[in-house]
Amino acid sequence: MSLEQDIAGQFIPDGKISAIRPHGHGLINDTFIVTVDSGRQVILQRINRHVFPHPERIIENLRVLGEHIRQRAAAGNAGARTLRLPEILPARDGRDFVIDAEGGFWRAQEFIEHTRTLDTISDIAQAGEVGFALGRFHALIHDLDPARLHRTLPGFHDAPGYFAHFLRASARPRRATASRELLHGLAFVEARWNLTRVLERARREGKLATRPIHGDTKLNNFLFDIRTGKAVSLIDLDTVQPGLIHYDIGDCLRSCANPAGESPLDPGTVRFDLDVARALLENYLAETRHFLTRHDYDYLYDAIRLIPFELGLRFLTDYLEGDHYFKTERPGQNLHRALVQFRLTAGIEAGEQALKNLIAGLTTS
Repeated sequence: MSLEQDIAGQFIPDGKISAIRPHGHGLINDTFIVTVDSGRQVILQRINRHVFPHPERIIENLRVLGEHIRQRAAAGNAGARTLRLPEILPARDGRDFVIDAEGGFWRAQEFIEHTRTLDTISDIAQAGEVGFALGRFHALIHDLDPARLHRTLPGFHDAPGYFAHFLRASARPRRATASRELLHGLAFVEARWNLTRVLERARREGKLATRPIHGDTKLNNFLFDIRTGKAVSLIDLDTVQPGLIHYDIGDCLRSCANPAGESPLDPGTVRFDLDVARALLENYLAETRHFLTRHDYDYLYDAIRLIPFELGLRFLTDYLEGDHYFKTERPGQNLHRALVQFRLTAGIEAGEQALKNLIAGLTTS
């Protein structure tokens, strides 16, 4: 019996496991889909303890989040569309997790049937659905006291911290003949490092509020109903913690408004699609306008520009340190990922005025 079968059996004691296979394209945790003889399916994950040193805090956050959303949904409009978050499944001993003999931390969640994920946006309606789902998620949790949530990933979306980490990594001795691609990446960061200060400075000045956030709002963390095409769930909630909702907005647009996808073979195909951004932001603001402030609006462009730069900075740092954080399948993949994000950053900068005009039009109407 494999380790995955043994662990799955502790979450599914009443069914015969017929199949276990890897699931998704996550770069951090090990994820499997488990099928039992009845046809029921369950998501099984081993949390990466190197990335999440206290995985039990993830579970505690999910309990707080789930209870708050259930209360909000019960008190809301009975006819309003809802988001369905995956339920945590208990193990045989009643806990919400299992620890294996080597200290691996496992958890199981329900598999939401009749749904699919997307790697790229193929039409404007999908962009609008993502905007609705993210907006509804933020609307449901904006009044949850962020002090009730653990920081499951300390330093996450700390752009000044990422830059400091990069400086340490880039100061290490390298081969005398650095590649053209690496030199380009290093120069790109050197020219834009001051971007990393903007949002955190606004938070310190009291212009931006700390709120609960999702933390990882890339496109393939949204589930779409395969029958209706509607967004029905937002998954991968490991990074739910206190933060700035601008990180979620920026990351969502970083992922959705680049039609080339997260890892195209040619970074030159990367661009920022203003029509996708319009549809996404329009539906997002329809859900969140009642609690957003003028300052929130003022920093939207900065967030949209920062997040691809921040992710590129993290990829480049990991490349310099030997690829120990993000999973890779080939040498140089993290450098390639960094160049994709830097290309997107440059595209956003090139269309700065058009994007600012779009934001102004949506936030003053």
